[in-house]
This record gives sequence, structure tokens and C-alpha cells, in this order.
Amino acid sequence: MALLRRYGLYTALSVVFIYLLYSLSFPYEPESNAPGAPTHKNEHGNNGRPQKPQKFKSFDWARVPFKHRIETLTPLPTGEPKALPRIQFEFEEEDATAKNIRETRREEVRKQFLKCWKSYRSFAWKHDEIRPISGEVTDHFGGWAATLIDALDTLYIMGFEDEFSSAITDIEAIDFGYTELDKVNVFETNIRHLGGLLASFELSGDRRLLKKAKEVGEMLYHAFDTPNHMPVTRWNFRAAGEGKPQVADEQVLLAEIGSLTMEFTRLSQLTEDPKWYDAVTRVTRVLEEQQSKTKLPGMWPIVVNARTMDFTQDNGFTLASMADSTYEYFGKQYALLGGRDAIYRKLYDASMETASKHALFRPSTPEDSDMLMSGFVHVEGSEVFLDPEMQHLGCYTGGMFALGGKIFSNEEHVKIGRKLADTCVWAYKASPAGIMPEVSHLLKCENTTTCHWNEKAWHDGIASRTDHNAKEKDPLRNIANLRLPSGFTSIDDRRYILRPEAIESVFVMYRITGEQQWQAAAWDMWAAIQRSTDTDIGNSALADVSADSPPRSDSMESFWMAETLKYFYLTFSEPSVISLDDWVFNTEAHPFRIPKPNKA
Repeated sequence: MALLRRYGLYTALSVVFIYLLYSLSFPYEPESNAPGAPTHKNEHGNNGRPQKPQKFKSFDWARVPFKHRIETLTPLPTGEPKALPRIQFEFEEEDATAKNIRETRREEVRKQFLKCWKSYRSFAWKHDEIRPISGEVTDHFGGWAATLIDALDTLYIMGFEDEFSSAITDIEAIDFGYTELDKVNVFETNIRHLGGLLASFELSGDRRLLKKAKEVGEMLYHAFDTPNHMPVTRWNFRAAGEGKPQVADEQVLLAEIGSLTMEFTRLSQLTEDPKWYDAVTRVTRVLEEQQSKTKLPGMWPIVVNARTMDFTQDNGFTLASMADSTYEYFGKQYALLGGRDAIYRKLYDASMETASKHALFRPSTPEDSDMLMSGFVHVEGSEVFLDPEMQHLGCYTGGMFALGGKIFSNEEHVKIGRKLADTCVWAYKASPAGIMPEVSHLLKCENTTTCHWNEKAWHDGIASRTDHNAKEKDPLRNIANLRLPSGFTSIDDRRYILRPEAIESVFVMYRITGEQQWQAAAWDMWAAIQRSTDTDIGNSALADVSADSPPRSDSMESFWMAETLKYFYLTFSEPSVISLDDWVFNTEAHPFRIPKPNKA
């Protein structure tokens, strides 16, 4: 019933359907029976068991025939790249004390990364992920060494050159023509594997990495081998390899169909083969053509129909989960193309105008802080309803608005970005564990300009979101039982899964403004995360951050080393390290170089 209340019937059914697809794509793997020290494993990280024979044949994707051939490919934009506006703050030389503090904090992050890397190398090498409590392994990202490839550019950025070089030989041996999964998540493979390989090549210049990136690209390109050239996002790998017919799905998440642009574009730029750019440009054209035709013109719903190429029918809209990186990529893709395709500015401007008007709200807090958060929008006829939900994943929006404001010389967006990032910093501080939860609801102000704290309104907001049988007559007891900080009306998902989005926006705000407050906020966040998640092996997800001592979960996703630790490290690095004037990050924190005009 909660889904029905929040989304409406059609959207709720769509969300449940997509969730079931996601669950089938990444099957549950039971925890180890031994909760203590990790079991002994051999040098290949396979628990000392003999390697299993392959169940299926391997495909050479470059040789698999493409059924729905494209006669004319969209070429990459040509001409001189535009000189983008300056993005980073003009930092002055720091004093010795500030430098010492910053470098000490940077080294703490670096040391933790190395610990996680060594554990992965010892116990889970070439598997997708390591469990940080049991030491067991998981292979739900194709079995293509997701952590190895995802963390590779972090190794390089942090200066672990020997580890970086020695890993490449093992990466060369990964077979992207084989997986035991029934279905491959094209989006996740794109951002983690293709993005990681491309960024590592750009940083190091080692062409072996570009060769492997092209192998991933050849594989993913076949997900577009459908009659209308829209991709199959939860993709039957073996059926495609065997030449069986494919059609795009009728229910597809916006984020998964709209977030392939940067990686495919960069692969085309580096290989001078336009086919990948052509593939994603076809999706971009659908987005552009239908942007003004949706039920919330300017934005697209979270579920779209790739089979009929109708992106307008659903009525649930958000900048957060299931839609996020489609919006994130508009400004970044514009930069990656050197400003040579105005379509991405058009998509950014129109979507952010709508989001600013309908999807952002001001949380009400006892301090009457001037902050913003992005929520969930539900459209019924001509009525637009905003649900004041706060997702940890949605914290990327601060960096998106601030970066877009700089790229497109829109200072109002930089201000919006600051207010969005401020809310996420506040949410960390408000939590008993010092870490914000995965999903919660906040008390919403009536407007974004003026707001005064109202204790009774907060109590009423909590009551409206509390199950009738669980309500206490005494509001204070109700708050205590639900462990709600002031301003929170519910905590819907109390987990922390080592997400990077909050520190991502803090990093961007620091690099854009030069203000020390962002480094201070980052350190508070780091200390809280490290205090609750550090294990003998690495860092664990948490089951409930509303507890003073959060219980741990035996999970450490590859994005912990690829994104979260990278953004913490860069926040405490010299501003010249991966400067935002020279690099643009994909949604998995893999940096791609921004093309620059030739100097006269």
C-alpha cells in the first residue's frame, strides 16, 4: 500500500516489476557460515576450491553478427572545442598548518584504501566483490572482477603505481565473452567496467586498458541490436551471443537507458569509431523529442517504454534513484564533447528548470536553515504532488547543480547546489551514528523562501507517516520509539551501504568555492563512517544508522573504493589533482579528460 500511496497504481506496478528484474539480475548469495575470520583462500581468491569448468561457450563479440545493421552512423561533433568557463576556485598557497592537517587526513583515507585493496587481492582477487566480515566473495557483476576494474583508477590517483601495473596483466586475462549470469545489467557494466577501463587508460596511457575497454564496448554494443536500436538494459547475454532475436523492453528505468552517453562517447573518441556515439545519440534524440511532452514537461518519468520509444506515459518523476544519472550526464556530456553539441545544454536547462520548480523542497529544521532537497513528484491530471523524500543517492544533486552552474555560467544553480549539499551534511550530523540513512522523509516547508520551525507540524507529519497500530498517544514517545532526529518525519530505509553521493557533492563544492567548511564537513563524515564501518578486512555496510552503534552487514560494494574513498581522498588532495577544469567524472567517479581548444 505504501507504493500505491506514493506512486499511484501504474507506477507502483512498474517499480515492483523493475525491482523483481533487478533481484533476478543479482541473485542473493548466502552469508558465510563462519562469522569470524575469513577462510583461507589460495592466491586466486577462490577459497582453495578447484576452478569450475565453464558452463557455456565464450563469445568474441567483435565477430558476433549485428542483425539490425545501421547504414549511416551519426558522426562525432567536429571542429574546435569551446573554451568552457573556469570551474575550480583559484586556490592560493595554503599555510603550513592547514597543509599538514589536510595531508594527514588524506593519508588516513589512502591507508584505508590500501587495506581494502590488499584484502581484496588476498581473498577475492578477480572476483567481483569481497564481503568485509566473512571474507567471502560475490560475483553478481558478471564475474568480471568488478572491484579490480572499478578501483583501478583510484590506485593510480593515490600513487600505488606498482599495484596498478601488476593488476593490468590480470585484467588482460578477463574474458568479457563469458558469464554465468542469466542477465547482465548493461548500465552497471557500463559505468563500472567500461568507465573504469577508460579512465585508467586516460590516466596511465597504457593501451592494454583501451584494448580491454573496446572488448567491453563490443559486448555492450550488442545490447542495442534491436529493431529500433534502443538497448535491452537487463540483457540476455547468451541469447544475444547465439544470434537470437532481441527487442527492447516495455518497462525500463530512465537512469539505465539514459546514462550510457559519457562512456560510449569517450570510447568513440578514443578509438575514432563512431558506432558507440551513434548508439547513445539515438537515445538522446528520443529524450529531446519528448522532453516537452511528458506529464511533467522538462523531465521524464522514472519508467519509460523502450520498445515503443514512448518516454511520456508514466507519472512518477525524480532526480534520485532510477532516474539520477540521466540528468547528471547532460552537463557532463556537454563538457566531454567540448561544448560542440548544444542539445545537451538544452536538455540540462529544461530539465533543471522543471526540477527546480517542482522537485526541490526546503526542509524545515529547528535552526530554520536555508537548505534544499530533491523529492519525488507524482502527477495526477493537472495536479503535481511533491513527496518530501530524502535519498542518500539523491545527494549527488548538489554537485550536479553546482557543476552545471559553472559550465553554463548560471550562478543561481551554484547556489542551489550549495543548499542541496548543505542538507546532506546536515543529515549526517543529525544522525546518532553521524551517517545519513538510505531513505527518509523530512518536514517540508510551505515554500523555499521563508520557513519557521513548528513543533506541532513536525509531530503531525510524523503521525501521518506512522502506522496506526504503532502510534503512541504521546508524540515524544512516538519520536523516541522511531528514533527520529528533529525534522525527520520517517526513516524508511535505515541502512548505509557505503554510498558516495554526499561526499561527492562536498568534494565538488570544495573545489568550486575553496571554502574550508567543506573539508571540515568531509572529515566529520569520514570519522563517523570509519568509526562504524571499519572491519579487519575493509569496510562494511550498516543495517541501521539510527542506532548509536549500527549493526553491520557483510557487504562492501565496488563503489566504496571506486567512488567513496576516491572522493574523500580528492577532497584532501591538492586542487590540481584531477582538476575539475581538466576532467569530468562519470557517475562511478571515473574521470575523463575534457577536450581543450588549441592555443593560438
